[in-house]
Amino acid sequence: MYKIFVIEDAETDIFEIYRYIHLNESKSRADKFFQKIYEKILSLQKHPERGHPPKELKHLGIYEYLEIVLNPYRIIYRIINKKIFIYCVLDGRRDMQKLLQERLLRFKI
Repeated sequence: MYKIFVIEDAETDIFEIYRYIHLNESKSRADKFFQKIYEKILSLQKHPERGHPPKELKHLGIYEYLEIVLNPYRIIYRIINKKIFIYCVLDGRRDMQKLLQERLLRFKI
């Protein structure tokens, strides 16, 4: 089984989404979002390869990051030696090309 690490940026993303839903909809809906995102991320422990490279990164020739979707949110992660690193949880309705370049390319060496 793979071990999951949620980096600080992704934790912040989840918190901001939760807060937005809580303020604009309800605490109950925010709690449901958190439960669903938690389950989706944990599901990677058993099936990490089911994700696919984000098309925005493929255009840049970057294939080591994968994504799974909890509509409309995209969970971007990378598998390194039986470890899964969650880098970000982003709203897919935003300018993903720009967001992914800003957020992920700083990790690329």
